[in-house]
Amino acid sequence: MNYIKKEVKQGISLHNINTNKFKTNLYAVFLATPLNRENVTKNALLTAVLRRGTKNIKSQDLISKKLEEMYGASFDCGIEKTGDNQIIKFYLETINEAFLPEKDELDKKCIELLFDIILNPLVENDGFKPEYVESEKEKLKQIIEGKIDNKRAYSFERCIEEMFKNEPYGLYKFGYVEDLDKITPQNLYEHYQELIKKCKIDIFVSGNLKENDMNSLIENNAEIKRLEARAPEYIENKENSDKIPVRKENIVEEKMQVGQGNLVIGLSSNSQIENEKFVMSVYNAILGGGANSKLFQNVREKNSLAYTAGSTFRRQKNTIFIRCGIEIENYQKALDTIKEQIEDIKNGKFTEDDIENAKKLIIASVKGISSEQDTEITYYYGQELSDTFTTIEDYVTKINNVTKENIEEVAKEIWINTVYFLRD
Repeated sequence: MNYIKKEVKQGISLHNINTNKFKTNLYAVFLATPLNRENVTKNALLTAVLRRGTKNIKSQDLISKKLEEMYGASFDCGIEKTGDNQIIKFYLETINEAFLPEKDELDKKCIELLFDIILNPLVENDGFKPEYVESEKEKLKQIIEGKIDNKRAYSFERCIEEMFKNEPYGLYKFGYVEDLDKITPQNLYEHYQELIKKCKIDIFVSGNLKENDMNSLIENNAEIKRLEARAPEYIENKENSDKIPVRKENIVEEKMQVGQGNLVIGLSSNSQIENEKFVMSVYNAILGGGANSKLFQNVREKNSLAYTAGSTFRRQKNTIFIRCGIEIENYQKALDTIKEQIEDIKNGKFTEDDIENAKKLIIASVKGISSEQDTEITYYYGQELSDTFTTIEDYVTKINNVTKENIEEVAKEIWINTVYFLRD
């Protein structure tokens, strides 16, 4: 086992992933907070403002200079939506000290810079620097307004919005233009202070680590010492939760100037089967997970009804999304053919070869998790948010243990929740 978790304080955890596969160390910090309309835009803006400067390093140019001095280290941050949580993410990557020409306390410098950016922001008159806030508000406005430019991604977001209307997961992770005008340097800083007191904080370090040294560097960091223990406010992404009892198909059609139609179908599940997420993964792979899937073979290849046809499984919400790019006049035929594939699986019209191909696809993906540091961190963080722990080896075993009967049992509890169609 190369993964060790340690509680630094209540609500603040340190995760070490000790590996000698890479010449770099990757430091990541995740702040998890419940998604809600009141704060979703503030959190997206906050991420961008924090990277602009700290009390010690007052501009982004100076931060970049500092990173360059640290053997060309790289820093990035962003916002994500995971289940009903909004995650503020920070990453810092640098060369492992073992490959330096001489000892330079690089780990210590990286940790100090990362926590300086997150926990020691530049403040003026009880607020963030107004120039930085206004500049980042304009950039965020462009991101929000620009989501319509990518019609495929836009259609996917709109299906989620319709499917989870009036629920946290239906919110757009970057927020809303109409909320930007209400944000001031002062109320954004007040929000930041509340967030840091209450959010769930997870610190990940991946690389060839001297574990005790790394633990000591983080636990003795001045900014970490100032943090208070907390009963963290976040939503645990539990298996078999948030079941939707009413099976009602919602059809949404939106018109826009587009070259091709974008069809997105959201499938919900009421299944209570043990190890449901592993069975759902195999179900999804059979339905639309690759070139051997029913959607690819029957909607795209045999009937030529789609340019693209596939599906993805969002395990935090127990939901599958089917996504197809189609000729607009093929809408009804494509929809009918997709429904046939769903019914076929429900009625057991799939083979052991279909199951085997699906499992191979999933296992190849799972085994590839540890080949990228950020992917491995994301995997373990997903485990953390769901309060489960499945090693990669156990994950493979659970996928291999899925049977045809399991898949049929889950398939009977899956139904079409939302059909979204973007057309001209």
